Amino acid sequence: MAAEANVQPSAYPRRSFLYRKLAAAGANFGEVYGAAVAMDFGDPEGDAAGEAAVARRMGLADISPLAHTGFKGAGAVDWLRRQGVEVSEEPNWAPTQAGGGLALRQAQAEVMILGDLSGDGGWPERLKQAWWAEPVPPETPRGFPMPRDETHAWLVVTGEHAAAMFAKVCAVDLRAQAFPMGRVAQTSIARMNGVIVRDDRGGVPLYHLLADCAAVEYLWDCLLDAMAEFHGAPVGLTALRGLGDG
Repeated sequence: MAAEANVQPSAYPRRSFLYRKLAAAGANFGEVYGAAVAMDFGDPEGDAAGEAAVARRMGLADISPLAHTGFKGAGAVDWLRRQGVEVSEEPNWAPTQAGGGLALRQAQAEVMILGDLSGDGGWPERLKQAWWAEPVPPETPRGFPMPRDETHAWLVVTGEHAAAMFAKVCAVDLRAQAFPMGRVAQTSIARMNGVIVRDDRGGVPLYHLLADCAAVEYLWDCLLDAMAEFHGAPVGLTALRGLGDG
């Protein structure tokens, strides 16, 4: 989905939990999915491909306004499967969906839904609407919705140095040989709880990181500090989308 450029986050009821920090770092915002999203941070290396190069080396993005949600409780997994969602048989795996995006099975009866980077809201929004609209007999459990877009910030860590950076703040080995595509870790990152899933793009390591929105400013600063030795920097949604073209 194309973004309307040069928008002001304060003009939107939906915006990142980090929008003030993003703006202070030089973010240019665009409208995506009815919200203000950091699209880029200018030209850090002096050319149009500069930010993409940062993302391939060591980048940190915030895409919290993009569609993500969740479902939990008895019957939730079966209901999602009836809606056409591929849910893994075991917890801590996240199959890529046919139309893009991920379904993270966090427990036997808990699934987090991440939309794709197009930002159109698509199937996560359809699932939310279907849950409220679909009549279900009382004897057919289907769990209940979890508004993860209201509780969890959504960060993305990219680049060849990503696993080495995470080793400084997280006890889980996130190297490819130990943490393959689609693997989910529910762990401590910089002493706060979070969920990490690997979703490489164009041969570039990419990790989605979901964490408590109330503490995400702290987490953002911790990650930037851990990235410094790898010359990491913030990147926008445009650079993330471009990784799949590399």
